[in-house]
Amino acid sequence: MDVFLSRLWRAIKLESQLYEEVEADTTALPQAILVVLLASLASGIASLTRGVGASLIGGAFSSLISWFAWSYIIYFIGTKFFPEPQTKSDYRELLRTIGFASAPGIIAIIGIIPGLFSIALFITSIWMLIAMVIAVRQALDYQSTGRAILVCVIGWIIYGLINWLLLSILT
Repeated sequence: MDVFLSRLWRAIKLESQLYEEVEADTTALPQAILVVLLASLASGIASLTRGVGASLIGGAFSSLISWFAWSYIIYFIGTKFFPEPQTKSDYRELLRTIGFASAPGIIAIIGIIPGLFSIALFITSIWMLIAMVIAVRQALDYQSTGRAILVCVIGWIIYGLINWLLLSILT
């Protein structure tokens, strides 16, 4: 448990070495899953105080599906279209690092304090985006942060289009 809490704290602090560590640790996937679930629950609990009727279980399930999809999109774009010569990665490495990039989302729980929901959501979203770029840079062994940003932006656009398409079909 101490290792997990230490990793969680280091991910929140945006320590790039943490992402190298979880990339290499093939046993860290359950920890990454827990981070995604904790961030989802923190956001869900804060949302409940605003009368938003989202189910905590549904939100957690949705977060896991989104994490799997987002990780695969980033893996595909980063390794197939924008690899650097030293880029070597697999999907599970990205699952672990991107899972830990969700750690700042746990701080969204402060949104339960009246008047802080929107601010907490905004700050944690930006913080998670920065963590995502660091995680992608480390997992894909990029020398360039700009390349990691590019992969994240392109991935975000593709992910958004897929969600839009699915919502259009299902509604």
